[in-house]
Amino acid sequence: MLKKIPKLLSPELVKIMMEMGHGDELVLADANFPGHALHSRVIRCDGLGIPELLAAVLELLPLDHYADHQAALMSVVPGDPTVPVVWDTYKEIISGFDEDAQISHEERFAFYTRSQSAYAIVITGEEALYGNIILKKGVIKSS
Repeated sequence: MLKKIPKLLSPELVKIMMEMGHGDELVLADANFPGHALHSRVIRCDGLGIPELLAAVLELLPLDHYADHQAALMSVVPGDPTVPVVWDTYKEIISGFDEDAQISHEERFAFYTRSQSAYAIVITGEEALYGNIILKKGVIKSS
């Protein structure tokens, strides 16, 4: 154990976040996401929901303000009546860490393609449909 690292973050996930550079992306995926089919670097966090993991990750991960959007959500497939209320939770958590963060929406298959080029995919136990989110890592500015 180390001080100030949220207990929800496994050593493997902290290592991945430390390896990431500016502009690299991290996918926090719901339990239905085909992460192993899309990527070779997959971390399992099956017992966690994305809201609590998102808050823990953002304790350590700066968001990229050189990009137009600092996070991306998977858009609802046209014709699907699902209303992803979890998105409001994500937006609230993100704004608590970074009030200027902008969130985009990616079509389902575009989201999968983008996930393939992410630095890593974290598969969670999140059951909310369309609960996936991509975070773009920024830089730490000297004070």
